[in-house]
Amino acid sequence: MPVGVQAPEASPGRYHRRRDDDDGNGNDCSDVLGVDVLDEGADPFDIPAKRASVERLRRWRQAALVLNASRRFRYTLDLKKEEEKEQIRRKIRAHAQVIRAALLFKEAGQKHDVDRELPGLANLLKTNTEKGVHGDEVDLACRANAFGANRYPRKKGRSFLVFLWEACQDLTLVILIIAAVISLVLGIATEGIKEGWYDGASIAFAVFLVILVTAVSDYKQSLQFQHLNEEKQNIQVEVIRGGRRIEVSIFDIVVGDVVALKIGDQVPADGVLVSGHSLAIDESSMTGESKIVVKDHKSPFLMGGCKVADGYGTMLVTAVGLNTEWGLLMASISEDNNEETPLQVRLNGVATFIGIVGLSVAAMVLIVLVARYFTGHTTNPDGSIQFVKGQTSVKSTIFGTIKILTIAVTIVVVAVPEGLPLAVTLTLAYSMQKMMADKALVRRLSACETMGSATTICSDKTGTLTLNQMTVVRSVVGGIKLKSPADIENLSPVVSSLILEGIAQNSSGSVFEPEDGSPIEITGSPTEKAILSWGVELHMKFAEEKSKSSIIHVSPFNSEKKRAGVAVIVDDSDIHVHWKGAAEIVLALCTNWLDVNGISHEMTPDKANQFKKYIEEMAEESLRCVAFAYRNLDLNYVPNEEERINWELPDNELALIGIVGMKDPCRPGVRNAVDLCKNAGVKVRMVTGDNLQTARAIALECGILTDSQASQPVIIEGKVFRAYSDAEREAVADQISVMGRSSPSDKLLLVKALKKKGNVVAVTGDGTNDAPALHEADIGLAMGIQGTEVAKESSDIIILDDNFASVVKVVRWGRSVYANIQKFIQFQLTVNVAALIINVVAAISSGNVPLNAVQLLWVNLIMDTLGALALATEPPTDQLMKRPPVGRKEPLVTNIMWRNLFIQAVFQVTVLLTLNFRGRDLLHLTQDTLDHANKVFNEFNSRKPYELNIFDGVSRNHLFLAVVSITVVLQITKDQLHLHLHLHLCDCACPSDQNYQL
Repeated sequence: MPVGVQAPEASPGRYHRRRDDDDGNGNDCSDVLGVDVLDEGADPFDIPAKRASVERLRRWRQAALVLNASRRFRYTLDLKKEEEKEQIRRKIRAHAQVIRAALLFKEAGQKHDVDRELPGLANLLKTNTEKGVHGDEVDLACRANAFGANRYPRKKGRSFLVFLWEACQDLTLVILIIAAVISLVLGIATEGIKEGWYDGASIAFAVFLVILVTAVSDYKQSLQFQHLNEEKQNIQVEVIRGGRRIEVSIFDIVVGDVVALKIGDQVPADGVLVSGHSLAIDESSMTGESKIVVKDHKSPFLMGGCKVADGYGTMLVTAVGLNTEWGLLMASISEDNNEETPLQVRLNGVATFIGIVGLSVAAMVLIVLVARYFTGHTTNPDGSIQFVKGQTSVKSTIFGTIKILTIAVTIVVVAVPEGLPLAVTLTLAYSMQKMMADKALVRRLSACETMGSATTICSDKTGTLTLNQMTVVRSVVGGIKLKSPADIENLSPVVSSLILEGIAQNSSGSVFEPEDGSPIEITGSPTEKAILSWGVELHMKFAEEKSKSSIIHVSPFNSEKKRAGVAVIVDDSDIHVHWKGAAEIVLALCTNWLDVNGISHEMTPDKANQFKKYIEEMAEESLRCVAFAYRNLDLNYVPNEEERINWELPDNELALIGIVGMKDPCRPGVRNAVDLCKNAGVKVRMVTGDNLQTARAIALECGILTDSQASQPVIIEGKVFRAYSDAEREAVADQISVMGRSSPSDKLLLVKALKKKGNVVAVTGDGTNDAPALHEADIGLAMGIQGTEVAKESSDIIILDDNFASVVKVVRWGRSVYANIQKFIQFQLTVNVAALIINVVAAISSGNVPLNAVQLLWVNLIMDTLGALALATEPPTDQLMKRPPVGRKEPLVTNIMWRNLFIQAVFQVTVLLTLNFRGRDLLHLTQDTLDHANKVFNEFNSRKPYELNIFDGVSRNHLFLAVVSITVVLQITKDQLHLHLHLHLCDCACPSDQNYQL
């Protein structure tokens, strides 16, 4: 039996900006389809958690013993359907390429002046390129009616009748239904309708009950997955309506909307560029080409579904929904949650092993019973021989043979645990639904179970460990510390105007001042909002400041260079180049500094050290430090508009204007969450772009560091770690607790080093450049609020509130998934062993089996469906976080579980065999030999495989109590019906026989 857990294969080092079903090179496939190497001698039921190859997925399917393929493989990837999806994508992409070629051909023949045509288009759509549509409900409804909604028809979920039909396709159940019909016909023919209907009708009713309960359970899971799919597709988009920037659902976008785009965003619909700075679009999801396309007024058309690779800008929406190529594509390939997880595949291996044993036992029981029957060793309850050669009628012989075959087939139903792999799907569906309430949206099923094995979490600082609510609390402008951040009374107009110009123009955020005097609204990233708020405190009029100069080129911020720049033209002749970014990085680029009077001075070593001291003082207070600098540039050095696209803004010979320190408080409860991880054997590491002093201060506050841990390599700078060789990185990786001034590539190198050391790594990320690390990690956790769409689509789980405490809850749920599966395995194996041993021993010794077809089907119903429902939905407990992480190679059945299984099986077998062989003497009557109370007791026992108190917390699991209650009620009802029917038969057939079997 397979007992090890396959460690997830190392991910490819490259990163593709793509949808889940696109590799960025035009080769469409699900993310689970990858490049892992197939070892012919390996266990077929071992698959990696990410990007398993098609060959490996086919191999385990072929190796599995399956009775009902349509049900067993329902929640696995449909390889045939994936091929069909790829064909559809190719057709639609070919269509997109034709349209693109036609546009290029048309553009080659004539020149368009987009600046002149855009206002006319906006007028036709009754919108404004700066303020957008009005945004009232009537206006939006009219636009949706006229141009359609930004939705596409989705494939309807399967109805309950489909699930009912699939449940009926189990080969063994079909055989039992046929046997029930034959038994019913023969019973009525031999015993009359009054008594002859019982055996056949009982089997038919039991089979119907199994089918019904199975279909209900599967249908419920399907509804949960549909809901999760809708949540995943509901992207938030920033639009301008009535001059105000607001966030709306992608489904609420209408034609005429002006959409704000920034790096990492998804283009929500088709449209035309209004304005943009260094705007580059990755069109691979639509064209199949991984080429990045720069968008400007010469190439202004944007296709929905593409990603913003760089820069920022605004677009005018011209087509939505099915009127776009993206809408046609998505309508044609409705997304499913079908995916196999490593644990699910391993359990298919366990089910196959148990099934082979069960089939062998069933075959042996069939041979023994048939041999005993035809040799005259099988007797009726009254002691008479069932088959006497030459005397027993053909009808009776067929009836007896059908009963034997029915028992053998029913043993197969019980022995082949179809519900074992499906229990994983059930517990994952339950966990995913509950995790939504804990602010975690699962994008890949396998991440749920892998999270239970996580040994380390590499977390961002800003917004994850902190509140992401930044405010400027310290400022140094003109070479002096200001008493308060907004105290600029002593500054000259030159310095004031430069700082305000840099704040307003070198920003991707926005300030909206309502005309009715309502509070000012500021939008943008937390850092941008803090700086713009500081500008408002400095009496900045945003619109007025923007109108004083014109932007001619932008160098957008990214996490590699950690700064952003802008070139503006003032009075048609003066060029100012403004830079802002990480304080020590910008300071290193400065050769001059401005004093309070606006006079430029050389940056001497002493003055540079003074500024460094200001930065260190702010960092020690856990403040994020941002510096502002500028330089003048001669107009002759500015390239013309055509060459400006590739122009690198000069960042040398800068003059430092000022430095600000922004406070971002730690999240409440984050220290407790970190302590919880430590107790659970999960090491938390902080990987941040902030400088070492700021990172150290926050790490101490969060409990990631202690005062004694303040030296390298526990605290390390990204560039130092990057300079190490591969061997050196692996040697120090486990010791690192804080990495400051790190780039996304540093985070990726750390993830690789930790994985090579045997760690199961979870990584948080929010930026587009975090995608490689999220892709490489065992579990990628994207931030739902600050995370870009590129980061989210490279992740496995989205943390909806960006809170580290929610990450810890995901760890709890991951461990709960594994623990619940172990409970169900223990419960099912115990029932399997007990039922098989009893029937084998009784068949060999007496020629009769104590558990008939109806009783075995009842056991199967409890074991496969109701048992899974009760045990697979146990909520996580605090006890789970007091254990070490679940080893990826840890056996599914542990020594403690074998102990529990052995004791329970011995108890059940002893009781049932005693009742079978000595029941009449002990109870003074013939009693139905299936003591179902044992099964219910075992269900309680399986709740806590590692604890003595099996009833602890049982009152909190209402579903478990409901299932057990229903089981007991149904059992009592079944026994009462069984008793009344046999008493009736006893009165009619043999009123004087007090030993008639009840």
